[in-house]
Amino acid sequence: MYSMNTSAPLSQRCPRPLLSSLSYHLPKRKFSFPPLPTKHHLLTSTFPRSPSLSLHLESSRISARKCVPENVSNSFEPDQVQEEAFGSIQEIAHNEIDITKILMGANSIIPHVVLASTLLALIFPPSFTWFTTRYYAPALGFLMFAVGVNSSSKDFIEAINRPGVLTAGYVGQFIIKPLLGYFFGTISVTAFRLPTSIGAGIMLVSCVSGAQLSNYATFLADPAMAPLSIVMTSLSTATAVLVTPMLSLLLIGKRLPVDVKGMMSSIVQIVVVPIAAGLLLNRFSPRISAAIRPLLPPLSVFVTALCVGSPLAINIDAVLSPFGIIILLLIIGFHASSFFAGYILTGLVFQKAPDVKALQRTLSFETGMQSSLLALALANKFFKDPLVGVPPAISVVIMSLMGFSLVMLWTKRRDQVPA
Repeated sequence: MYSMNTSAPLSQRCPRPLLSSLSYHLPKRKFSFPPLPTKHHLLTSTFPRSPSLSLHLESSRISARKCVPENVSNSFEPDQVQEEAFGSIQEIAHNEIDITKILMGANSIIPHVVLASTLLALIFPPSFTWFTTRYYAPALGFLMFAVGVNSSSKDFIEAINRPGVLTAGYVGQFIIKPLLGYFFGTISVTAFRLPTSIGAGIMLVSCVSGAQLSNYATFLADPAMAPLSIVMTSLSTATAVLVTPMLSLLLIGKRLPVDVKGMMSSIVQIVVVPIAAGLLLNRFSPRISAAIRPLLPPLSVFVTALCVGSPLAINIDAVLSPFGIIILLLIIGFHASSFFAGYILTGLVFQKAPDVKALQRTLSFETGMQSSLLALALANKFFKDPLVGVPPAISVVIMSLMGFSLVMLWTKRRDQVPA
């Protein structure tokens, strides 16, 4: 038998390899090795039943255990190493995905941000007064750039296949809504004896294109309709360079002077160029576009908060004046009637469509939510009377709160409908 010197160094204490030991002690004859199910049988039952051989195998096995610590031997098991490595990779990827989801999901807090900005501007105006009117155009341009980066030609192609719906959305934007704006703007001057500039501000709100927030509201209520909403908003935004100045001249021109050429130039700079830049970046530099896309939602929420709070803070005296409540009620009436008209008229025109309810909600958002920030930027730049900007400033808040309230209402009803 092989004797082990326990006082020798570790390298000398270890027995010779198992196969060499076996070849030395086994009798010189052929053996058959039947298949055995467990590792225990490999050491006890594969070979002829010889007491000396069994004792030698057992001592070799014990010696091997003493030579290699248990924690060391376990650490080199292939399955465990692979599982630990794969788990680490999964954890890193999961963390990255979570961060991206958090950034991309920042738009979900827009209703809360709008409400918080409104309250903060009313309670402590200096928190927003530093964001003066000269920043409105660049801020709106950034929001338009974000829309361009998040759009693609595929979205347009899918929605263009429904020209009837696009036409209905366009009619709601630039015919129904301006008529309602003209009605509420007129009664503000004739019935409530408000300054002419207030009526002009209400009409200006009704002349601008659709709001990008309508796309997000549509996505929350009916995700499948989001591309259609994007196309309708993009179409109204692209043609606003001609339509908005002409409508403003038609509705407001008899009351206040309107610079049509100046409005067209500003809309090109604020809307058309940023959206085109975003689309081009998305098309020709997809890596850069993909890298900055997760950062755009939180930045857009921050910019939206500034654009909501600043107009209220700057015009706080007019908003809290005796006629401020009347303006608020007129703006609420204007938006409520716009949401209602878009919903009802769509139901009458597309009553046979299989997705008529989803279309009604989508066109209601498109008709009731418009780019009040654009109206505010135009009011501050092209009208000398600061009161023209008061209705757009109030409209930014009312439009957002009413729109997302409808999202919560319609989403709750949709979830309650049995499948």
